[in-house]
This record gives sequence, structure tokens and C-alpha cells, in this order.
Amino acid sequence: MSATVASTVPVVKTTLGWSIGLSVLMILAGVLAIVIPPVAGIAVTLLVGWLLVFSGAAHLVFAWHTRGAGGIVWELLLGVVYIVAGGYVLMNPVAGMASLTLALAIYLFAEAILEFGLSFRLRPMQGSGWLLADGIITFILAIMIWRTWPSSTAWVLGTLVGISMLFSGVSRLMLSMAARHLPSEPA
Repeated sequence: MSATVASTVPVVKTTLGWSIGLSVLMILAGVLAIVIPPVAGIAVTLLVGWLLVFSGAAHLVFAWHTRGAGGIVWELLLGVVYIVAGGYVLMNPVAGMASLTLALAIYLFAEAILEFGLSFRLRPMQGSGWLLADGIITFILAIMIWRTWPSSTAWVLGTLVGISMLFSGVSRLMLSMAARHLPSEPA
């Protein structure tokens, strides 16, 4: 066992209960988001709205502190755009959720194209077929979201966030369970 692993074993052992508890909460939250995707979608939209408002405020503060740098007008404009967009999303979360869903479809489409290109570029390497498979699945998902938009708005964000939380919780739980079997004393 390396020195780094040996020095982290006591810390892992003392936080194991918290890690298992957090894992179970993540799994439950993921299942809840999958079962009630519109609620999870609105929650994600509100989070994005607040992040936009805080980012806008940060741009305004940055503009104030860099008055002599020459970019003050652009920083002020960018800050105002962020705050206005965030405020709009916070005041109209359903419309914001529809916009986020469309943006997600566009992002997934672009990701699929890039994965196709990378898979063909790495074609001689073993395992490059997985990139092609990932690209195909991502492309199909992007088309599914785009073709059903805006009616897909109610389920897409919440379901995808729920799946992500569910798998994060399961993987964290599996790591925690495996850590229970680590030896207490370094060998």
C-alpha cells in the first residue's frame, strides 16, 4: 500500500458513515427527480437563474475594480445581460426550463458530432468503438429532445438530473462499501 493511500485510510474510515448517508440521500433524490421530473426541472432552472444573477453581479464588481483597464463597458454590459437573463429565468421558470431544454439538445448534438470525429480519428486504437457508440447514443438523445421540444420540457431536465444523481449516489455508495473493507492499520 502506498504512503498516500495508507495516510488516507483513517480519514476514510471516520467519514464512512457520512459518505454512506450522503450516497443514500443522493439515490433517493435521484429517484424522486426521475419520478417527478417537472419539479426537478424547475429546481434546476431556478438554480441556473440564480447562478446567472450571481455571475452578473460578479461581472459588475469586476468592472468596478478594473475601471482603468479599458474593458469596463463590456464588463458592465455583460453583467447587465447576465442579471437580466437570470432575472427573466427566475420570474419565468417554465420558459427558462424550455430554453434550457433546447440548449441541452443543441449541446448534445454538438457533443455527438465531436465524438464521431474523435472516434474516427482514433479508429486504429482499441476501444475507439466505444466513442462511436457514445456518439450514436448522444446523437439519438439530442434528436429525441429536439423532435419533441417544447413538449419534452417537462421531463427532460428533471429526468436527466435524476439519472445523474442516481448513478452518482450508487457509485459513491459502492466506493463507500468497498472502503469498509480497507485495513485499519497500514501493512
